[in-house]
Amino acid sequence: MKQMLRMLAAIALGATVALTAGAAEPEKKKITIAVGGKSLFYYLPLSVAERKGFFKDEGLDVEIPDFAGGSKALQALVGGSADMVSGAYEHTINMAAKRQPIKAVVLQAKFSSIVLLLPKDKAAHYKGPADLKGLKVGVTAPGSSTNMFVNNILAKGGLKPTDISVVGVGAGAGAVAAMEKGEIDALSNLDPVITRLESTGKFKAVADSRTEKGMQEIYGGDYLASVIYLNADYIKKYPNTVQAVVNAMVRADRWIAKATPQEIVDLMPDAYKGGNPSLYKEGLLKNMIGYSEDGQISLKAAMNVYKVLKQFEPSVIKAGNAIKLEDTFDNSFARKAAAKYK
Repeated sequence: MKQMLRMLAAIALGATVALTAGAAEPEKKKITIAVGGKSLFYYLPLSVAERKGFFKDEGLDVEIPDFAGGSKALQALVGGSADMVSGAYEHTINMAAKRQPIKAVVLQAKFSSIVLLLPKDKAAHYKGPADLKGLKVGVTAPGSSTNMFVNNILAKGGLKPTDISVVGVGAGAGAVAAMEKGEIDALSNLDPVITRLESTGKFKAVADSRTEKGMQEIYGGDYLASVIYLNADYIKKYPNTVQAVVNAMVRADRWIAKATPQEIVDLMPDAYKGGNPSLYKEGLLKNMIGYSEDGQISLKAAMNVYKVLKQFEPSVIKAGNAIKLEDTFDNSFARKAAAKYK
C-alpha cells in the first residue's frame, strides 16, 4: 500500500513538473501599465484584472500609474516610463501615421462610452455641431480620446478642431467641479463623471456613445475603444510577458460578462464611487453593453476608427493609404487567451 502511494505521489509530482515546464514564464515579471483615468468605466477590465488577482495569477507584478488623460499615458510609453498603456485604440493609428509602430493586443471596450454634456439650458437649444463653435470644451486631456470624440462631432458639422477651445480637466472630481463652477461650457468625458453630473439635473447629454443608437449616430457602426497597446519591439522582446498580460485581461473581460452589476460594484475600491455606491452602480449599468467578451479586435471596427480619424487628425490625413491597419493590432495573444479561458 505504501509503495502504491509513493508511486502515485511520484506520478503527481512528474505531472506538476511537466505542466510547469510547459508553461511559458513571463520574461519580465515587474511591468508598468500606464492609464489615463483609472477609475473610469472605460478601463474597468484593467481594474478587474488587478483586483481579482489575475495579473498575479499570471506571474506578474503590475504597477498602474494613473494620468489625467490618455494622451498623457501615451507620453509615458513613448518616454520609456511605461511598458504598456491601457488606452484608446485611436492612438495606435495616430502613432502609425507618425511611423512610430505601436500595437493593440487586447480589447477592453467596443463602445467608446464618451458623452458630450451641456448645461440644461444650452442643451435645450442645441441643434447640432454648429452650436459648439466658440465654446470652451473640457476633455480629460488634449489629444485624448475624449478630445477626438469632440473633433469627430465637429467634423460632422463641417467644423474644425480649432473652432472650439479645448481645456484639460481630467477624469475625476476636477472634471465635475469645472462643469459645476461654469469654468467650461461643455464637457466630453466618461462615467462615472457623466452620471454624477447628470444626477444633479443641471446637465444633459447631447451626444452619447453609451448606447447602440448613439454609437451608430456618432461613429456610423462598429468601433474600438479601450485596449492594451505597446511598442511593437516590446512584443518581439517579451512575448511571454505580453501573453501573460493578455491572459489576465481576457479573464477580466470574461468575468465582467458573467458578473452581476452589484458584484462589480463590490469589487471596486471606495475611492471610485465618490461616496455614493448607488450612483456608481447607476453609471455602471449605462456602460455594461459596451465591453468585449473575448478581447479580440476586428479589422472592420479598426477601419471605422481610421475613417473617423481621417476627418480631422492632420498626421492621419497626411499619411493617407500609407497606414496599414493590420499593423496596428495583433490578435494572436487574445486568441490564445480566449482558448485558455472560456
